[in-house]
Amino acid sequence: MSKLKLSGKQIRAIGYPEGPVVSVAMHVMCTKFKLHKEEDALEILKQILNAPENYLNDEVLKPIAEKLVPEPEVDGQNISLNQNGIQFNIFGQEHIEEGAMHQMYTAAKLPVTVAGALMPDAHSGYGLPIGGVLATENAVIPYGVGVDIGCRMCLSIFDINPNDLTQRESFFARELGEATLFGSGGQFDQAADHEIMDNHLFYEMPLLKNMHGRAWKQLGTSGSGNHFVEFGAVEITEKDEVLGVDAGMYIGLLSHSGSRALGANIANHYTRIAISKRRLPQDAKNLAWLTLDEEEGMEYWNAMNLAGDYASACHHVIHEKIAKQLGRKPMKMVENHHNFAWKEMYNGKEVIVHRKGATPAGKNVLGIIPGSMTANGFIVKGKGEAASVNSASHGAGRKMSRTRAMESVTDKQFRDELKKFGVKLLGGGLDESPFAYKDIDEVMQSQKALVDVIGKFTPKIVKMDGAKHRSWKNKKEIQGE
Repeated sequence: MSKLKLSGKQIRAIGYPEGPVVSVAMHVMCTKFKLHKEEDALEILKQILNAPENYLNDEVLKPIAEKLVPEPEVDGQNISLNQNGIQFNIFGQEHIEEGAMHQMYTAAKLPVTVAGALMPDAHSGYGLPIGGVLATENAVIPYGVGVDIGCRMCLSIFDINPNDLTQRESFFARELGEATLFGSGGQFDQAADHEIMDNHLFYEMPLLKNMHGRAWKQLGTSGSGNHFVEFGAVEITEKDEVLGVDAGMYIGLLSHSGSRALGANIANHYTRIAISKRRLPQDAKNLAWLTLDEEEGMEYWNAMNLAGDYASACHHVIHEKIAKQLGRKPMKMVENHHNFAWKEMYNGKEVIVHRKGATPAGKNVLGIIPGSMTANGFIVKGKGEAASVNSASHGAGRKMSRTRAMESVTDKQFRDELKKFGVKLLGGGLDESPFAYKDIDEVMQSQKALVDVIGKFTPKIVKMDGAKHRSWKNKKEIQGE
């Protein structure tokens, strides 16, 4: 097999900016991925470009990611961290890596921080750790929200016997394939119609105006990475007054994705501004904030909320398409953001609560906490626990980096695991295999004080990004029979 050769021209053609990152990317790919096909190597580079913060803890791909994240400007106000950070609670500490703990301790020392918590699915992120919750006073941290603004869960419950998922598997699989597109650059030729695209901010803010066309074509798409749309069995053992669904077994349609390129561009643009205005120590620079008294702070706040509404619209477009094909309206829809910032009351005063990979869990607030492509997810109701700043985990949480998962999990192990749980997988790959995630039952046990479980979702037909590099040896559908 010939060794991989990439040129700077090819790397720039997929969107990489002029600068050192091009030569770094070329070196890493041609030395660490030298047996890959050219198209597979370029696909990996596209994934890093789309969400560099996801690769900052990847042993192999970190040098590329570091060159793509915003660098601080030379001007701006120098700000020191507090010597002692605020006290915060850690849930499931025995399951949380040291890197995530360090990031949270750093965030706790920001002069604008008033409260915080770390969820049991936490792992290292970029700025605030994934699974980090941070309340600030009159300050919003773009990378405390994250790049995929408004990333959310959405569950539609249909009054259909879940046995149909086995008996009519090809029908349900086809509907998943036709309802949405996956991949970092996925766009529809024919844009969906939704009122979100008429929002006045698209016409008033230059940044958003420039993205309007692409955002419209990506409306109803699902992205890459850990994003999915899947059918599964919903089990309600006892009717809950808030959920309002009788005990029984139902078909559930569950989706997970965010605001696509729109959110990523907003996050990176305003992080650069925040870093230029507030120069923090090196290990805290990505926690730079904007105040809501500043023009840029209000711009970000408005753009963030638009991106959240856009993410919600993407889910609704998908669910409406599938509901139409099923010929049924859902009995109930449950949904929640988990990369967002909210104005909330805490200890008698208004604060900005950042939940980066954390589920809102205020009193009687409904949410979805998924496991993995073979593990159960849970419909939950928040208990309003102040110790967690009214938050819970957003999933099981990763225990392996993507590179480590692809290197340590074989295709046979992957296929056997899917078969064991009777899961049909459309797309997806080793980097998202169940082995890459923590035990969801252990995570849920660590947050019994934060949420009540009122329903269970068991995946059966799962659609994810089908990028070739994600499953090197088996290019066909991977399925459990």
